Amino acid sequence: MDRLFFALGALSGFLSVALGAFGAHALRQRLQLPADMLRVWETGVQYQMMHALALLAIGLVASRFPNGPWAAAGWCFVAGTVVFSGSLYVLSLSGMRWLGAITPIGGVLFLAGWILLIVTAWRG
Repeated sequence: MDRLFFALGALSGFLSVALGAFGAHALRQRLQLPADMLRVWETGVQYQMMHALALLAIGLVASRFPNGPWAAAGWCFVAGTVVFSGSLYVLSLSGMRWLGAITPIGGVLFLAGWILLIVTAWRG
């Protein structure tokens, strides 16, 4: 499981950099995305990168300390990235504002993952 989360973190980090570059170059210049939608895109990229780093850390820590809900926290981060960042990417490209109602579900998944890590660290 530790290798899986490390690999998913690396993949998510790669995609975050690629999507950030796409947003900075293609969306701004070619597609002429409005400034508010570009900020929405950038928010998705930032959260994706933060949680990619968290997945890398889970992959490293889970191999050293196999007991604990590392897998549950990792899956919360993976699902949170798909729902939170994914909905922001689609929202910024499509303009479908109703997708903003889905984004908080991803945020709750992120929070659940962090709570699981807090509990694991506190219990040792």
